[in-house]
Amino acid sequence: MSSVPPEPGSAKPDPILVVDDLRRRFGGLVAVDVDHVEIQRSSITALIGPNGAGKTTFFNLVTGFDEPDAGRWTFDGRPMQRLPPHRVARGGMVRTFQLTKALARMSVMDNMKLGAPDQRGENFFRALVPSFWRAQEAEVEARAESLLERFRLTRLRDEYAGALSGGQRKLLEMARALMSDPTMVLLDEPMAGVNPALGETLLAHIQSLRDLGKTVLFVEHDMDAVNEISDWVVVMGEGRIIAEGPPEAIGNDHVVIDAYLGSHHDAPATLEEEQRQLDELTEATARESE
Repeated sequence: MSSVPPEPGSAKPDPILVVDDLRRRFGGLVAVDVDHVEIQRSSITALIGPNGAGKTTFFNLVTGFDEPDAGRWTFDGRPMQRLPPHRVARGGMVRTFQLTKALARMSVMDNMKLGAPDQRGENFFRALVPSFWRAQEAEVEARAESLLERFRLTRLRDEYAGALSGGQRKLLEMARALMSDPTMVLLDEPMAGVNPALGETLLAHIQSLRDLGKTVLFVEHDMDAVNEISDWVVVMGEGRIIAEGPPEAIGNDHVVIDAYLGSHHDAPATLEEEQRQLDELTEATARESE
């Protein structure tokens, strides 16, 4: 995306997700106020911003877990507004959550099987006739086994999901999301609460999704992780898109720095500091007039 201008709302060469005029209010608080944003296909895009910027609410809106006050968006050219979450997922866009949603009293393998779409055994009458669903069940389990091996969770296949560590539950949720073979994956703070060693594993898995041709949009606060794997960074502040660009440009953007640290982050912190800066300015002015 070297030809894409680093500015809010910039057009992408091949966008898979296009959002226009998206608004969400909670009482007097405007949580999301996005005029236009595009997410490039087969890329890794990081969505960053300070706490309360509206990132998770944006995820909730485009994946059908919340309803906007206004707005429209398309995924892969298809309108997606007013669709419930399960239809959004069937359309190829799945998400994970900041707080993992693994079913704690079910095994890791059973959690994986739940992610498979269009299972014939879910029909009450067909469930009574095993010949209708047994072959598909074997295919689902084989796919689950393959993903568990890929995410190094095979040895935990029969353990309760509630017995896993926080990082392992993150891996399980990502693996389960892939059971439907989605086109786009939205990850909400995948690195939160994960130890550094497992974090590197998670980053490698996210990069592998791009290598498979999938699109990734992820929310993250760890800027080292953002810089390491992102192709593009979108910055939210107070519900709006305030900056876009490659990772190396975003880190030096004054708008982004102000959003994180406040517009007066470089102001003197104490009266002594203010007096020191004033004395230095006076001395510099006197030297210039000599």
